Amino acid sequence: MPSDITIPMLLLSVLIGYALGIFSGLIPGIHTNNFALMLVALSPMLMDSGIPPTYIAIAILANSLSHTFHDIIPAVYLGAPNDDMALAVLPGHRLLLEGFGSEAIRLSALGSAGSVAFSLIIAVPLAFAFSNIYPILQNYLGLLLLLISVSLILSEKGEYTINQGSLVKYKYKAYALILFVLTGFLGLFAFRMEASMHPLIDFGSPSILLPLLSGLFGASQLLISLFSGSHIPPQKYSKIELPAKRIIRGVITGSAAGSIVAWLPGISSSIAAVLARLFIKSDFDRKKNTQTEDDDEHGYECDNKNDYRYEDDEFYIDETMESSKEFIVSVSGVNTANAIFGLFALAVIGKTRSGAMVAVDELLEAASLSAQDIILFLLVIAITALLSYISTIAIGNNIHRMLAKLDYSMICITVLLGLALMSLLFTGFFGLLIFVIAIPLGMSASFMKIRKSHAMGVILLPVILYFL
Repeated sequence: MPSDITIPMLLLSVLIGYALGIFSGLIPGIHTNNFALMLVALSPMLMDSGIPPTYIAIAILANSLSHTFHDIIPAVYLGAPNDDMALAVLPGHRLLLEGFGSEAIRLSALGSAGSVAFSLIIAVPLAFAFSNIYPILQNYLGLLLLLISVSLILSEKGEYTINQGSLVKYKYKAYALILFVLTGFLGLFAFRMEASMHPLIDFGSPSILLPLLSGLFGASQLLISLFSGSHIPPQKYSKIELPAKRIIRGVITGSAAGSIVAWLPGISSSIAAVLARLFIKSDFDRKKNTQTEDDDEHGYECDNKNDYRYEDDEFYIDETMESSKEFIVSVSGVNTANAIFGLFALAVIGKTRSGAMVAVDELLEAASLSAQDIILFLLVIAITALLSYISTIAIGNNIHRMLAKLDYSMICITVLLGLALMSLLFTGFFGLLIFVIAIPLGMSASFMKIRKSHAMGVILLPVILYFL
């Protein structure tokens, strides 16, 4: 531990950052970058008061890590995502409507905590490997993202129906391509016109991703729930019913994908979540029904016809619920790993991939980071992860009691208006326009019976064209 660091001030800095992470994680529209910029702005005054910049950097790091634990809660219970948790809205919302909202939160906390443990194990060898192959990957980044996008589209199977023709699967792939391209063009337009944003409230640097992802993934799902008359059912408190191998794979894929974000330019956590999605298939553990199509009157072992698939003269029950749970583990691991590996990318190659790391670099300068500093920050990560794991589960297990007293339709309407208001306040009238345009595109995925992750073309297509 550096000589100028004392235990009481270290813990106080961690607690401040941890508390700020809870606030930014639970309040949609508030990002860790806002607090990072605020702390950097306050740093001259704090340093004049005798507070070393290391403590400020510790608070920023703790804030960014705490945020990745708690931001699942509004994504699941409110359908209001931030940039990094957009893809978690649909599986999380599904679990909520099935009565397993608290389990979704615990799975996310487990994914983030597991990612911390796994990332700390592989951090040093991965840092060494990336420091050597970084220039090569940078040259082929466009092709790599193109390959990921094509794989995502080709993996789309759509909804199975009895006696469907052999060409139906291509219809769903075509739908996926259409959604990818349409959202991609929306992203191109939004990013090129980003200068048209005139926020009514200047709260850090405005991001066009706020209205884009809020419309595509948050508001669209809330509108579908509102129109279909959905309500929050009584929530069941059950143990985590996900096989250990799925949890382990979710942690590994999320951590690996999150590490890529930290090293390569132009890739966000949302894109890394798409990459992780390719390794999570609903048929990972399919249960085979030994009956064939001619046996009985389709004597399936499942009540919901959407839960089975007919292949090679045999019926399989798809573990779609398990797929949703594993994806929550994975996408949470992506965001947490990104927060951790961003520190190593800063120390090894001197590159910043997040607002938090930009702030840390400005305070400490990457070149001056010593081995003792890295060890200190790893200790901060471990303490923050432990506190965040406990509080995320505590909040997730109890928040449904408060929401149960409220009318779900009013919750949907309130959050919808809140998302629209945030888009207006933080990105101006242009951002509000983008928000409104994005909503029907996000809803179309449900009507076409395809995964909403194809809407990540809104980021992938502009980034691919930029690097190619």
